[in-house]
Amino acid sequence: MTIRPGPRNSITDIAGLLVGQAEDLAARTGVTVLLPEMRCTAAVDVRGGAPGTRDTDALDPTCLVEAIDAVVLSGGSVHGLEAASGVVAWLAARGRGHPVGNVRVPIVPAAILFDLTNGGDKGWGDTPPYRALALAACDAAAAEVRQGNAGAGTGAKTATCKGGLGTASAVDPETGVTVGALVVANPVGAVTMPDGTFWAWPWEQAGEFGGPHRPTGPAEPEPVLFRHPTQPGPGGNTTIGIVAVDAALTKAEAQRLAIMAQDGLARAIRPVHTPMDGDTVFALATGAVPLPEARAVALARIGAIAADCVARAIARGVWHAGTLGPHTAWREKYGKP
Repeated sequence: MTIRPGPRNSITDIAGLLVGQAEDLAARTGVTVLLPEMRCTAAVDVRGGAPGTRDTDALDPTCLVEAIDAVVLSGGSVHGLEAASGVVAWLAARGRGHPVGNVRVPIVPAAILFDLTNGGDKGWGDTPPYRALALAACDAAAAEVRQGNAGAGTGAKTATCKGGLGTASAVDPETGVTVGALVVANPVGAVTMPDGTFWAWPWEQAGEFGGPHRPTGPAEPEPVLFRHPTQPGPGGNTTIGIVAVDAALTKAEAQRLAIMAQDGLARAIRPVHTPMDGDTVFALATGAVPLPEARAVALARIGAIAADCVARAIARGVWHAGTLGPHTAWREKYGKP
């Protein structure tokens, strides 16, 4: 049985998940919000050496909160964490959140990437745009997901070309589970071999990032890091993302899913999880599809598929990205369709 993408090839192939995005093009930054229609089981895995996150401790399987209301991915480094406050306000105004007595407390974990030195106008004084961008993203939430220079991927970059936001999905015919990924690629490392071939090329589905791809020369035998004439110096970076399934998972199982999904970063980026990256992957489970009786085997299967989706989403985000300032688009730089 062949594993294929869902109808949109998007994380929104999972019923009940919407994505909202908003950008500040002058500042070259933006916000992406994954907005479930119903609360979801969630977990997180953080592997980068310079993470910026909010409410990730609450996702530990030993902690009280069993479900979340939204996940935020944002540019802006520490300023971008304010985006989660905007989403909390948006949800609270609609009576959504974790029940505590007669009130609701929205649970909105978030992760940020560093895009402060990408050439955009960051002279916002004491009013960073992220709360307003988050409110606009929530209002714009829909099933269609813009890729490339969109939302949190607006100002993203990679070692060799413009970064961006990408999404991908897969339907597992064996378990009946749909798996999706939403990732913003902004790594200190490279997503391509020296000839421009995506490191993720073996996992491409139906030409989704311009393939079929095959390397035209040998792959770099050592980590590709700080060797490219046009590469910016090391600084704040980070790849952040979300994997989601429509399976019924516990928090501990969702955490294992997030751990396995991180392997997708290693398939698509070289090097990854460096001291300068804050690589973070959230995992969500909507609970619509029960796992088979052999739960561990099924979880291992969908975790492997999730890692593939993450790798594909990274390449798709870079392939869809357009040139922005000094950061050249992949298609422009490598002269490929």
